[in-house]
Amino acid sequence: MIEHALRGGRGYWIWLTFLGAVILVGLYFYFKQLNYGLGITGMSRNVSWGLYIAQFTFMVGVAASAVMVVLPYYLHNYKAFGKITILGEFLAISAVVMCMLFVFVDLGQPFRILNVFLYPTFHSMMFWDIVALSGYLVLNVIITRVTLGAEHKSIAPPKWIRPIIILSIPWAISIHTVTAFLISGLGGRPFWLTAIMAPRFLASAFSAGPALLVVLCFVMKRITGFDAGNEALKKLGLIITYAMCANVFFILMEFFTTFYAGIPEDVAHLQYLYFGLDGHARLVPWMWTSALLAIGSLVLLINPQTRNNRRTFLIGCIMVFLSIWIDKGLGLVITGFIPSPFGKVIQYWPTAPEALIVVGIWALGFLLITMFYKMALSIREQVEA
Repeated sequence: MIEHALRGGRGYWIWLTFLGAVILVGLYFYFKQLNYGLGITGMSRNVSWGLYIAQFTFMVGVAASAVMVVLPYYLHNYKAFGKITILGEFLAISAVVMCMLFVFVDLGQPFRILNVFLYPTFHSMMFWDIVALSGYLVLNVIITRVTLGAEHKSIAPPKWIRPIIILSIPWAISIHTVTAFLISGLGGRPFWLTAIMAPRFLASAFSAGPALLVVLCFVMKRITGFDAGNEALKKLGLIITYAMCANVFFILMEFFTTFYAGIPEDVAHLQYLYFGLDGHARLVPWMWTSALLAIGSLVLLINPQTRNNRRTFLIGCIMVFLSIWIDKGLGLVITGFIPSPFGKVIQYWPTAPEALIVVGIWALGFLLITMFYKMALSIREQVEA
C-alpha cells in the first residue's frame, strides 16, 4: 500500500521536497547539538525542560485525541465518522512519532534512552510514559494496517482486530494521563502539583486534536476534493466546543484556587505567566494571546450559527489549536521552573538552533501525515472507482 504515497502530482512533490529540506535543516542543528551538548539550547540548570518537552506534552494530547473519532465509530457505530476515523488514527501515529523524537532530542546523548529498558524503574512515571506511548504506537500501526488493507481488498476487517481497537480507546486516555502524572508528581514544583492536571490535559487534548483534524479535512477538501461530510464535521465541532469549555473551566479553577488561597509559592508562577514577576514578563504577551484566542474560539463555537458556518467554524478551530499550543506547548512546562524553589526568576527562551530542531520534527510529522493521508485517499479512490 505504501506505493500510493509515492505517486503524486507536481504540487505534492514540491510540498514533500519543502518538508524534506526543513527536516534536513533540523537534522543539521541536531548534529550540532549532539556534538556541542544541550548548551546550544536555552535550557539551564534552573530550567531543565524547555521547548522540546513542552512540544512533547502538547503532541501527546494530539495523539490521544484520536479516541474522539475511534470511540463513536467503533463502539457506537456512528457511521458519519467512517471517512475520518482512519485519518484520526494516522494523525495519532504521526503525533506519537513526534513525541518520541522530542524526548529523543531532549536527552542530549540519545543512547541514554536504552537505560529505560535495560534498567527499568517501575515506580518511575517516565518508564510508564514510554511504555504507554510505544504500546499506543504499535496498536495504531496494527489497526491502520489491517483496516486499510481490508478496505484496499474490498473486504470486511478480520474479527480479531476489534478487541485491539477497543483496547486502543482506554490506552489513548492512558498516554496523556501518565504524562500528566509525570509532571504533577513532582512535589517541588507547586505550579504542576494539582489533582486536575490529568483532566485538564485530557480536555485540552480532546479540543486541540479534533481541531487539527478539522483543519486538515478543510485543507484536503481544497486540495484533493475530499469531503469529510457535514454531519461528521458538525459532530466534531460539538466535541471541540464541549472539550474547550471544560479546558477553560479547569484553567479558571486553577486561578481561583491559587489566588483565593494566596500561598505565595503558588501565586508566583501564575503571576509570572500572566502578569510578570520582578520585572520579568517574557511569556505574558503569549499567554494573553492564548487567553484571547480561547475566548474568541468559544464565541464562534458555542453559537450554532457561527459553528455551522464553514468559514467561521474553521477560524474557531484554528484559534482553539493555537490557544492550546501556546498554553501547553510553551507556557505550562516552562513556568513550572519559574520561579525556582528558592524564589529566583531565571527566564528561559529557546535559541535559534533549538527552535529549528523543533521545526524539523514538526516538518517530519507533517511529512508522515501527508504520505499517510495520500495513501488512504488513493486507496479509497481506487476502491470507489
